[in-house]
Order: sequence, then structure tokens, then C-alpha cells
Amino acid sequence: MLKIYNTLARKKEIFRPRVEGKVGLYVCGMTVYDYCHVGHARVMVVFDTVARYFRYSGYELTYVRNITDIDDKIIQRAQEQGVTLTELTERFIDAMHEDEHALSVLPPDIEPKATQSIPDIIAMIEILCVKDLAYVGHNGDVFYAVTKFKHYGQLSGKNLEDLQAGERVDVDLAKRNPLDFVLWKMAKTNEPAWPSPWGLGRPGWHIECSAMSTCCLGNSFDIHGGGMDLQFPHHENEIAQSEGATGEKFVNVWMHNGFVRINEEKMSKSLGNFFTVREVLKQYQPEIIRFFILSSHYRSPLNYSDEQLNDARMALTRLYTALRGCDGENADIDVDYKARFEVAMDDDFNTPVALSVLFDLARALNAAKEAKSEKVQKLVATLRFLGGLLGIVQGDAEDFLKSGVVNSEVINVEMIEQQIQARLAAKTAKDWSLADKIRDDLKGQGVILEDMPNGLSTWRHE
Repeated sequence: MLKIYNTLARKKEIFRPRVEGKVGLYVCGMTVYDYCHVGHARVMVVFDTVARYFRYSGYELTYVRNITDIDDKIIQRAQEQGVTLTELTERFIDAMHEDEHALSVLPPDIEPKATQSIPDIIAMIEILCVKDLAYVGHNGDVFYAVTKFKHYGQLSGKNLEDLQAGERVDVDLAKRNPLDFVLWKMAKTNEPAWPSPWGLGRPGWHIECSAMSTCCLGNSFDIHGGGMDLQFPHHENEIAQSEGATGEKFVNVWMHNGFVRINEEKMSKSLGNFFTVREVLKQYQPEIIRFFILSSHYRSPLNYSDEQLNDARMALTRLYTALRGCDGENADIDVDYKARFEVAMDDDFNTPVALSVLFDLARALNAAKEAKSEKVQKLVATLRFLGGLLGIVQGDAEDFLKSGVVNSEVINVEMIEQQIQARLAAKTAKDWSLADKIRDDLKGQGVILEDMPNGLSTWRHE
């Protein structure tokens, strides 16, 4: 039975969908004013893997991941670059889709944009005003009255008394209470704005997700996910808004992935210590980045470094080396390995343990190849199938092993093949010292030669 760690309950719980056989999943997506960094990649890969496993498990999944395309940072960046809001956001939405495609992240079923959800956002704010959970401040902005929602703090474990004492409080004289947060902002000069009952303006960040999630999945749904940094105040505020407006429980299970860290600090644009996916792809194949993300449990911190990525490359090389020269098409799946994989994934999507099953498979496959066993095809099919549930080892083994980047330079395949031929000629002439030198020179460039029983050589990157 699938168990998921529920942030709201602070424990693992057996997953029970609201509707038998169906799952509604909403994940907070990107704010599109810049290129995606590795922290964003983690959100995309983690919940793509969750979505893949739900579908594999037989659920009818509706996966929603929103796009925030109106916010202070977006407006500021568009003004700095002298472009319209739409020009800026469409450019980075396209870039985001390119990045997720590279990382084998399947598109969500629904991808709502905040700017296309304005009528729904206004409608929700109007309900909150009618219920006296929201009010118009002195400056014309509309605010949510936090003290009127009795369960505020249930997700993050914070209480109003501690928050009132000064934790994470914005000073805004327009508010009745410093903890209150904005639902609708009055228009400023040269800023995008939409008509509303309170005048021209634009939505606050938190209300966008409440409106988009409930419009796509209903007032109550199964799972809400996102980065750990969104737990407070964003997700806490979503609960207050949504449950305040509908009177129904908003979400059953809250999932939060851990931070990506660099030198023990969270990777973020505000700290300036981030690497974009595009930068990392100049040095590493996309599948290596995906494997790196899956190598840690989604709730754990993920430490970014070249050493960790190089370890991921070596690990994938082991899997593809096992698959090299093998065909498992149309073969049956080994039920024992499949069962072990499912046990790992059913335990709160434990991808590190699931990956260990793949390495056990690779070892068994290597032994079967050595013994020329009839089990080879079955093991290949199983490794490919289970790897596919994680979005890895779906490519051609030769292509992976002979492509990519070594020592920050693109591999020159033609040069390597010429060197292999030169070494073969040297061996034919019994010039062993030259043959050894060619092999060692290639190794110094990060290229490993592997001699085969037929006298020929193949190669892979280190």
C-alpha cells in the first residue's frame, strides 16, 4: 500500500484517494521571469516521478502545475529589459518547457496561467469579502484577515501568538493586522492591471494558486505539492483562502520536496548562488541531472556539486554498460525485482532504494551475460521497464556511453575512432608500447577503451 509523508499530519499515511481510482495533484510551478535553476528542476523531476508512479499504479491522475506569470519580480524584470510582460513571460515559459523536455519531464495535464485566471481569482476574493474574511485597506488593496481563520498555522506548525511577536511580519499601515496578506493590489503607474470591484489592479501571489487549483480540481482534492520553502507563508495562506471561501477541507495530503543546497546554503535566485539548468546541461547530459535528483529522497536536502554529478554519471554508466549490446524487447518482466521496486516506491516514493534495485538488476545482468544465460533478455526488459518508471535508462546504451561532455569539452567521436584504429594497427604490428600509449592518452581525456574477445575495442566516457 502506498504511504506518503503528509506535511499537514507530520507523518507517513496510507494514501486513500477521495474518489476510488482517481487522484487530483496540484503542484506550485514556476514564476517565469528567468531561466529555471536546479532547484526548479528538482520540483519538476520529483513530481513528474510521482505522477509516473501513480499512473503505473493504475490511478486516473489529473496533474495540474500552474504558471505564475504576473508578480512584482516579473513586472520589474520586464521594465528593466524594456519588454512587455507577455514578451518576457512567454520567452521564459518556452525556455521552461525546453528544460523539462530535456530532463524527460512529461507535461502536466493542465497548466493554468495566473493571467488567464483573473475572473476566478476575483470571484474568490468577492466571496471572502462577503464572509468578512477579507477587507479593503486604507490604500485600496484587499487583504485577508488572518485572525478570522481559526486554523491558521496548521500546516507550518506556527501559531498566531508567536507570529504576532514579530516572526516574518511585514509592516504595512494599510493592514488592520501586520499578519494580514494581500489578495488584490491596486494598480500602479505603468503596471499591468485588470478591472475589479475594487478598481484596476492585479492579484496577490497566494490567491492565484487557490483559484487555479480549485477551478481545475474542485474545492477539495487529494495532493498539493511544492518546494519546502512554500510551506509558509504561501501554502498556509492558500489553506486560509480556499477553506475560508469554500467551507470545505482544501487538500488531504501536502507534499514538500527538500532544498537544493550549495555549500550548506539553499540554492535560490535571491542569494545569487544558483545554477540554471541550461548552464549545467553544458557540462552534463540531461539524464545525469535527472538521476542526480532521484538519487536523494525527495524530502531530503540535495547537495549540488560537480562531485555529486560526476557520481551520477558513473552510476548511469554502470547501468548503460550492463545494457550494452543487449535486447530485451518483448521479454517478460522479472516479478521479484518488480515487487522490490514497488515496495521502495510505495514507501513515500523512496527513489534511492528504487535505484538500488536497478543496480542489483545490472549486476545480475552482467553475470547472466558472462554466463551466456537465457535470463539476459528478461533482465534487460526489467531494467528498462523499471528505469522507465523513473524516467531513466530509456536511451540507446551506445549513444549514452559515447556522447556527452568530458573534461568540459564535447567528445570528438571521429577522433576517438581514429585513435582506436591506430591502436588496432599498432597491436597488429606488435607495437605494444604505442598501443598502450594510445590507450593511456585516451584515458587522460576521459575516454575508457574496452577490448572485446574478437580483438576489436569499444569505448565509453569516463
